[in-house]
Amino acid sequence: MKKIAKILILACIMSVASSMAFAQVDVGVSIGIAPPPLPVYVQPACPQDGYLWQPGYWAYDPTDGYYWVPGVWVAPPDPDLYWTPSYWGYEGGSYGFHMGYWGASVGFYGGINYGFGYGGWGYGGGRWNGGRFQYNTAVVNVNRTFIHNTYIDRTVVNNTYVHNHTSFNGPGGVTARPRPEEERAMNEHHVAPTSNQLAHQQFASRNKAQFASVNHGQPAAAAMNKVNGRAFTSTGHVANLARANAAVRRLPPVKASRAANTARAAKTENNARTTAAATRTKNTARATAARTARTGNAARTATAARSARTENAAKATAARTARTANTARAATAARSARTENAARATAARTARTENTARAATAARTARTENTARASAARTASNENAARAAAAARTARTENTARAATAARTARASAPVRTQPQRVAPTPQRVQPQRAPQPQRVAPQRAPQAQPHAAPRAAPQREKRG
Repeated sequence: MKKIAKILILACIMSVASSMAFAQVDVGVSIGIAPPPLPVYVQPACPQDGYLWQPGYWAYDPTDGYYWVPGVWVAPPDPDLYWTPSYWGYEGGSYGFHMGYWGASVGFYGGINYGFGYGGWGYGGGRWNGGRFQYNTAVVNVNRTFIHNTYIDRTVVNNTYVHNHTSFNGPGGVTARPRPEEERAMNEHHVAPTSNQLAHQQFASRNKAQFASVNHGQPAAAAMNKVNGRAFTSTGHVANLARANAAVRRLPPVKASRAANTARAAKTENNARTTAAATRTKNTARATAARTARTGNAARTATAARSARTENAAKATAARTARTANTARAATAARSARTENAARATAARTARTENTARAATAARTARTENTARASAARTASNENAARAAAAARTARTENTARAATAARTARASAPVRTQPQRVAPTPQRVQPQRAPQPQRVAPQRAPQAQPHAAPRAAPQREKRG
């Protein structure tokens, strides 16, 4: 019967631990007796690079009561994950167990000071960096022979212990509430404890020397270097669990019966408290259901009202959007029309300017051509006048020369007058010959200048003596 009860409790723990719906959930174990104080123990050295520390905690067996699960170095399921420890919390008149989990950051673990980096909130025992875990040797113990990725940060050391190493959250224990960063971590994605971690708890439940009813808060194995590894006492010495369990079996019958009676009394009290807690839970559930129904109706009404307001607001927004779009389209069309008209006016001005420029250029060109033609005409007229004047001068010179030549020729050919004899003949009148009139020659282009022949000398008259 005891084995069946243990199996049911363990199955409940595993099923709830594998659920990722909430950051931390109760596993269904509700106890009327508070867990014992946390024992003080020495942390064994980390045996392998990448392992993280899981603090020891009190678990509960329905037959034999609380037993200590030793603190142990464990391998995370994936890099960059941190362990949030398990803890007990007082709620509704009983103590509920909250299973730990893996996550991207450390969540709320009741404000319990487990030591070794878990000082009540967060974790100061190390950090992930580039897929490798760095250990803060100010608060954790590592084997430096083969672990070299370490650092020292003493600001995370918390030496405050409240209520004799209190192991639970609630009245008479730690009254811490989740911080904002812890609440955010509680709502992140979580990973359940590994199979090695659950096997480690089973190992503790099978060792009678780990039960508080036997060791009175001083377990035989306070810590272990790894799962199924070497166990250590609270002082850091190697623990002999076989001898401790044998000593438990050799307890005198009186002490054994006294322990059994104490366990039965605790079980009876626990059952009574559990029944009362179940009754309170049912009543609370009914009240919660009623409140939920009222809240649901109010929520539906409020949701409908919000939906209507949202729809109306959406319609108003759509109308405003349509008006804005129409206004924008009208303004755009008006701007486009003004731009097109301005472009047309600019084109007209450009055309007028080009026509004016063409007309002015044509007029200037015509005037220039006419001036050039007039200048050419004047030049031709001047050239003709010069030619005519030159031809006239040449003609006059030639005529003058011919006249002179003819005159000299005429004088030379005239008969010589002799002394007449005293015979007085009747003299004959000789008509003098006229000099030939110069012929008028039409003006011609001035010939090339040629040298004139020297006028022939007139023959001299023969002198008679």
